[in-house]
Amino acid sequence: MSEQRDFIKTTEMSSSYNQLETKTIGELLLTINKEDQSVALSVAAALNQIEQLTNAVVDTLKHGGRLFYIGAGTSGRLGIVDASECPTTFGVPHDMVIGIIAGGDGAIRKAVEFAEDDTTQGWNDLKSFNISSKDMVIGIAASGTTPYVIGALQECKKNQIVSGCITCNQGSPLAQVAEYAVEVVVGPEVVTGSSRMKAGTAQKLVLNMITTTAMIQMGRVRGNKMVDMQLSNYKLIDRGIKMIVSETGVSAETAKEYLQNQGNVRDAILKLSKDEKN
Repeated sequence: MSEQRDFIKTTEMSSSYNQLETKTIGELLLTINKEDQSVALSVAAALNQIEQLTNAVVDTLKHGGRLFYIGAGTSGRLGIVDASECPTTFGVPHDMVIGIIAGGDGAIRKAVEFAEDDTTQGWNDLKSFNISSKDMVIGIAASGTTPYVIGALQECKKNQIVSGCITCNQGSPLAQVAEYAVEVVVGPEVVTGSSRMKAGTAQKLVLNMITTTAMIQMGRVRGNKMVDMQLSNYKLIDRGIKMIVSETGVSAETAKEYLQNQGNVRDAILKLSKDEKN
């Protein structure tokens, strides 16, 4: 297509390194680490784009909408990881941030052949969640050419659903269809075309930035503490007790009692403050 003639897929370009099989373990690790160090700088170069996308996410969530991630392969898995961590970290409902992967949940562990090539299934998967114009969709695709993701965002546009994307190539077909495009250009991978490496790391960094910033803006962090985290294991319960002690100055025993009664760090702190005033 003529609009794609200037598009260069740098994620597929030949590696700057050759004869990898002849290198020692130490040499390989050093090489990979050297390339990984460039990823954060690539993300920094895209901060303005990330800010615009995050503003849209915050606006969506504050108005009661949901955030959907949609992707295939590594990109889809990364979206699911980020979405699944939001309830445990910030205490939000499980349906506030939703990750969808081409091929369904089974593709989280085992690749589903040709699932990413289906141009209509992405939208069908979104419709299964009764998606509406209140919601927002972020397509994740290192190449920026995944038909499953592009097709989904094209339908979002037709249905007045705000969309964004995270890709690692500049000027991709995906970026052209997304309203808010984030393009983190990391260059060729150490192993040619293996976008689970630098590209995947870049996508994970951006996803962390988006949801962490959004949840802070939503009031889900107090100071620098995860006061709404789910108390799903003893480690987190102990962390919660320490938060309460640090915030209120009460003993660990008192903090534990209030935490057990309230079931939430934020609520325990508020109850302690109220009791101290009475």
